[in-house]
Amino acid sequence: MRLVFAGTPAPAVPSLERLVGDGRHEVVGVVTRPDAPLGRKRVLTPSPVAAAAEAHGLPVVKAARLDAEATARIEELRPDLGVIVAYGGLVREPLLSLPRLGWINLHFSVLPAWRGAAPVQHSIIADDAELGASVFQLVPELDAGDVFAVRSWPNDAGLTAGAALELLAGRGADLLAEVVDGLAASTARSVPQTGEPSFAPKLTIDDGRIDWRLGAREVLARYRGVTPEPGAWTTIGGERVKVLEARPAEPAAEAIAPGELRPERRRVLVGTADAPIELVRVQPAGKGAMAAADWGRGLAEGLRTLE
Repeated sequence: MRLVFAGTPAPAVPSLERLVGDGRHEVVGVVTRPDAPLGRKRVLTPSPVAAAAEAHGLPVVKAARLDAEATARIEELRPDLGVIVAYGGLVREPLLSLPRLGWINLHFSVLPAWRGAAPVQHSIIADDAELGASVFQLVPELDAGDVFAVRSWPNDAGLTAGAALELLAGRGADLLAEVVDGLAASTARSVPQTGEPSFAPKLTIDDGRIDWRLGAREVLARYRGVTPEPGAWTTIGGERVKVLEARPAEPAAEAIAPGELRPERRRVLVGTADAPIELVRVQPAGKGAMAAADWGRGLAEGLRTLE
């Protein structure tokens, strides 16, 4: 088949690489978001998907919105199927019906759970037992189309959202390729989603704030779900501190009041509603990342409570 691939961030790259590498179908074009300013110098940089497409010599359509102009350019490619993985924009009519087989979407959740922009992050924050990937038919309603394939894996309690998304991106690429092959052979079958949907809007900076009044498991789930983006943080003495790495306190320590810091010789503990956790790496305001133990030793005597 002739495929048009739409995607933008790094987690979409394994799917593009898999479809190109298989060689069973022709990727006739790639749609991605425009170059974005990155780094301190705000240098305009192609998206990871754009860079991968250009490395393969594929035609690239850079569009902030899939408007009439973008639709016309995609129509010229005469696709049989559109494949979308984290493009970052909505596909509406007439583009939705333009390919002969419409569009399919790889989504990183077990649908109908966590429809939206940040499924992995919300799933980890909710401390779900499993993470997953689904391939479904794109429809006008958000992530609501019939599902062709779904798989799930245990939610490893040590994984941050970034690490989990990297794993799911590779596993999801395999699932996506199977569905594309099934559609080409006319053997793929989809079923309606069942169950009550939940939603996963894009996270904001405020979502990264840690509430030490919660239990240790909930605090660590929040930390993992917002790492690396938008990032976990707390405050001390009115100054923001980024929590770059945290883990359960091992060996276990006696209870500490929620938010109370307890610097020890080689580690820093902080209290929650039940068990303490260990801060491993932090980044105080205006400073670089550092070992939490070093940071804890340098705190003034009056600064011993995270807010």
